[in-house]
Amino acid sequence: MELRNKRLTDAEFAAQRSEVLEQWATGRDVNMEEGIAYQRSLPKDKIFSRRLCSAKAAGTTLIQPRAGVALVDEHIQLLQYLQNEGEADLLPTTIDSYTRLNQYGKAELGIAESVKAGKSMLNGFPAVNHGVAGCRRIIDALDAPVQVRHGTPDARLLAEITYCGGFTSNEGGGISYNIPYAKNADLIKTIRDWQYVDRLTGIYEQAGAPINREPFGPLTGTLVPPCVSHAVAIIESLLAAEQGVRNITVGYGQCGNLVQDVAAIKTLQNLTDEYLRKYGYGDVVVTTVPHQWMGGFPQDESKAFSVISWGSTVAALAHATKVIVKTPHEAMGIPTMEANAQGLRCTKQMISMLRDQSIEERAIADECALIFAETRCILDKVFELGEGDLAVGAVRAFAAGVLDIPFAPSRKNAGKLLPARDNDGAIRIFNPGNLPFSPDLLAFHKEKIAARAKAENREPSFQMLIDDVYAISKGRLVGRPK
Repeated sequence: MELRNKRLTDAEFAAQRSEVLEQWATGRDVNMEEGIAYQRSLPKDKIFSRRLCSAKAAGTTLIQPRAGVALVDEHIQLLQYLQNEGEADLLPTTIDSYTRLNQYGKAELGIAESVKAGKSMLNGFPAVNHGVAGCRRIIDALDAPVQVRHGTPDARLLAEITYCGGFTSNEGGGISYNIPYAKNADLIKTIRDWQYVDRLTGIYEQAGAPINREPFGPLTGTLVPPCVSHAVAIIESLLAAEQGVRNITVGYGQCGNLVQDVAAIKTLQNLTDEYLRKYGYGDVVVTTVPHQWMGGFPQDESKAFSVISWGSTVAALAHATKVIVKTPHEAMGIPTMEANAQGLRCTKQMISMLRDQSIEERAIADECALIFAETRCILDKVFELGEGDLAVGAVRAFAAGVLDIPFAPSRKNAGKLLPARDNDGAIRIFNPGNLPFSPDLLAFHKEKIAARAKAENREPSFQMLIDDVYAISKGRLVGRPK
């Protein structure tokens, strides 16, 4: 099938579906009509899109953790604790690495080992192996909506099972769950596979069972310029909308400079709305989610809470719809449920205190204007390369380096774009690679990097980037030389 940004026909979808449901035994238990009926029977408070729409209308920011363990009962216990003790508004189910790679046999062994050991031997919840019945046990045991979060290039079977199982939100996309995650995954295939996921979402939507979709905003998570993550989020939103998705949450990974981060979240909402309207999807509801700092954390828990609070401040001042919360154990590995709850309560307190505050400074407006211009440069070139077809344009843009994600492992990624902080800690472009920026934008970034180098009495160099990567874990924002 030729790649194109066009809604899958019923025949095209059905042809794939028969193969998808045979990938693992639990796929045979999926009955879409019965799954839609189950979704429609859920209380409104358990439906992700409804909670997001209510929060957006009220101007409140919801909080959501990351969490997932191998066994159903233990996973329920974990999520109930985060719901009740952590005061989480929205709940996750983070999927294990074997499921992300479609290695369901290995996930099955991990379940057996977890039973034997009396603790989770997987780094997430193997939803495909537990099947529809296992997923519904989770949904029935909780009061809050649940989202499936994973990192899967081919998430078709996972989506079938979790949708039928009552999950009302799904994170990911053909770009954001490929380029930052996989070395050799074919980009054309992953975009096609996610068109299937989005078409499935659209079918549920048309049948009165709304499911939220969320492109993965942070990408590689550290020092990604807003224009790059914005471009990917908007592309994936347009691809999803074409397949019938009508509730989309676009994300952004916190970079650390308050002005830039607030401007990024504001522009992400505006740009996504703008491009959806421009291409005929004006009925799509868009919400936003910043992810608290995705880079290295301080090992000291007290210092880690400062980083969490800083991310909470950004979410509150930008009036984001929700925020993905980190824990004070980020530097030490998988957090305990108690530490996870601590991060949630810290975030909720900060958001509550800042709810009625805002910042409307000239600096915010200037940064917004910059992000608008940069993102439009990239997206306009993607459409040009695709000769009007966004899916084709995205593939060609990565091949040309027009889309380039810093630190991504994918061989489809040029890897020429290098960011660095300016003297105020905002993310700027040290090496633009093949980004299609106008000369004035390129000059702006060059001047910002030069100004920092002058203040630090050194030449602009790759060492700045290295210093910035480790700075927050060492108690600073900008990686200054000793």
